[in-house]
Formats: sequence, C-alpha cells, structure tokens
Amino acid sequence: MQTEFFRKKLKNGLTILFEKRNLPVVAVSASVRLGGAYETEKNKGVSHFIEHLLFKGTKKRNQEEIAAEIEKKGGILNGFTSEDVTSYWCKLPSKHFETAMDIPSDLILNPRFDIAEFEKEKQVIIEEIKMYHDDARRYSTEKIKELLYEKPFGMSIAGDANIIRALKRENVAEIFSSLYTPDSMILTVVGDAEFEEICRIAEKLYPAAKRSAIDYAAVRKNDDASEKRKGIDQAHFVFGLHAPTIKQQERYAYEIAGEYLFGGMSSRLFQEIREKRGLAYAVKGEYDCGRNYGYVMIYAGTTEDKIKTIREIILKEIKRLKDTEQRDIDEIKEQLIGQRDISRENSVDVLNSLMFEEAAGSAEEYYKYSERISSVKPADVKRVSEIKGFSSFSLIPEAKSNKNIKNKD
Repeated sequence: MQTEFFRKKLKNGLTILFEKRNLPVVAVSASVRLGGAYETEKNKGVSHFIEHLLFKGTKKRNQEEIAAEIEKKGGILNGFTSEDVTSYWCKLPSKHFETAMDIPSDLILNPRFDIAEFEKEKQVIIEEIKMYHDDARRYSTEKIKELLYEKPFGMSIAGDANIIRALKRENVAEIFSSLYTPDSMILTVVGDAEFEEICRIAEKLYPAAKRSAIDYAAVRKNDDASEKRKGIDQAHFVFGLHAPTIKQQERYAYEIAGEYLFGGMSSRLFQEIREKRGLAYAVKGEYDCGRNYGYVMIYAGTTEDKIKTIREIILKEIKRLKDTEQRDIDEIKEQLIGQRDISRENSVDVLNSLMFEEAAGSAEEYYKYSERISSVKPADVKRVSEIKGFSSFSLIPEAKSNKNIKNKD
C-alpha cells in the first residue's frame, strides 16, 4: 500500500506533517520543540508543569469545556512531556476535523495561566512526583538515567517538589511566551483530512513568531548505586548503558540487539533469567533515544541475593552478541518490521513517531524503517557487544526489625 505523506513549512514558521488515511478518524497533535532536556537544574520540570497548565484553561475555554468539547464528540484528548518535545494531541471522528485542529491549537496558543490554577497545579504535580517515587519499579528505571548522565539531563522530567514549589507564575509565563513560537512547533495530522485544508487552517490559527535557537547537551557518565527502602518486598535491579542518538544510523543495530536481548518472552534474557533459572518474574528492557542522547536499560524484579547473578547474565548475553548468527539477526529483523507494521494500525502511534522523527531531523525517516533495519549487517550488531561502560541501580527491601515482644504476666 502506497502511503500518502505530506510535509510543509508554512510562512508563519510552523511545520506541517500529514499522513492521509481513508478511515473516518483523524488524530492531531500540536508539539513544541521544548522538553525536559532543555531545562536547567533550577527549573527542571518547568516543561512538564507548562503541559499541565495549558489544560487548565484558555482565553476561549475553561478546563471543563476543553475536555467536554473533545469527549462529547467521542474523542480523546491528552498531552505528554518528553526530553525533546512537549505535545498536545487529540483523536476524533473525522467529521469533527475542525475541532481536532482547534483544541490543541487553542491550548498551545492561548493559555490563561490563572494564578489560582497555577498554585493549585503545583500541588497536583507534587503528588504526581510522590506517586512516581512510591512506584518502586518506575523509581528504579528513572534512577538509572541519573547514573548515566550528569545534571540537569540526568534529572527527572517532572523535577522535584522543591523546584516545583519555587516556580513563579511570571517566570513560567515568560519561558512559555519566548519558546512556544510557531517556528519551534510541529503540527501533525494522521487520518481522513485534506492537506490543503490543514495548511489553510494552520496559517490562520498560528501567528508568525520566532525564538532564539536553543539546544542541549546530555553529558554522559557511568555510576552505580543502591538504596534500601522500607515497605517493599521485592528488589528492583536496573542495568544501563549508553547508545546512539535517534539521528545516528547505528541506532538500528541497537534496536536489533535490544530486541534479541529483551524483546518479549522469546528473548535471550527472558529465557535465561526467568524461564531457565527462575530468578525473576519481570524481565524487561527499553531503548530510549532522542536528539542528543541514547541509552538502553534492562530491568529485573527479583530478590537481593539474586542481583549479582542477574547482572552477570546480562553482561554475558551482551558480550555474546559478538557470536550472533545471521539466522538470529534475520529473525529479529522480521520481528521488528512486523511490530512496526502492526503499530501502524494505531494512528496515534504514527502521529507521535512522525513528530519525534521530525523533532530530531526528518519525519521521512519513519517511512524508511524497514529499509534501515534490513540493511543492518551482522558486524553492526556484534559491535554492540563492545560496551565500554555501564551503570546499575538496585532498590533493596530494608530488613524488617525483629523486636522482642514480652508477654504480660
């Protein structure tokens, strides 16, 4: 099937991405090239905070009206903050296309920054940070990033409670107005719509404005750490290593290596750690990469006495990549290409993938995935085994105290 894809940079600076589909559904996102990676130690979490604030009301709609206008038409509305971008998206029946275009644009262009909502949302985000901390598995996977990168990149995208409490409305509004400009934005549409109409509406909605060029550095390091925590029964172990950025062609060899190591129940680590030895229940991995960073993390939920063995198995299996046979690589290629084909059913997956590729360089790279994966040579995968440094983190249950209890005579 031939994909109909269109890309255009409008006179107002806005970049338009569009994939045409015939199903009566349309997904739209308005995204800005500003995420956690662009922040300093002092304002870490401000991008995520702005994302929250934009849903609290615009000059045209209050918070309830924003949600209702999408949901009462059968749609979905949401947003997210990543390292490279902050995005606001919705999905609706295509007969409501103009609403799908209008709501994300209204959020991103006309926020109210009401002072009462500003202060109230601080507490909401502090509770969100607490929730992430109490989730031992999520806390552990965030901690590995801190051990792989110096501050501020190594810090959590949500920031911490003290930073959030200290944010001032005027400072946040200034960051927003100086960085949320059309030349830094990507409007992505996937679904039943017409490209000319998308461009016409976008030209009308978005006024021309420019921002100064900004970028960020992700300074690498390799540290190890462990913590003890009361109230948990399982040890959480995470192993991490640096990897190529999304802009580097070597990323595809790492995708193949990652799928081979931790891609599902047939993967090497799942088989070795769980199935053959029963050392853990959850054995998972992830390759996260963006414009200027890339890292792999491997997670296992286990007991403290098994962490050393699991760590040794992970290192052994990574080094065994140098012995990977062509047959194994061909199977993983088919697995990855098949997964990509299946994911294309979901218009929001495609919406976000196109946007992330554009934010890093070029949206067209998304459509070259099969070609890029197919071109990876065994020697490319074998080079992944030549790791020069890694980090690990363990969150261990604190031993329960055994206090002597005296019976009353």
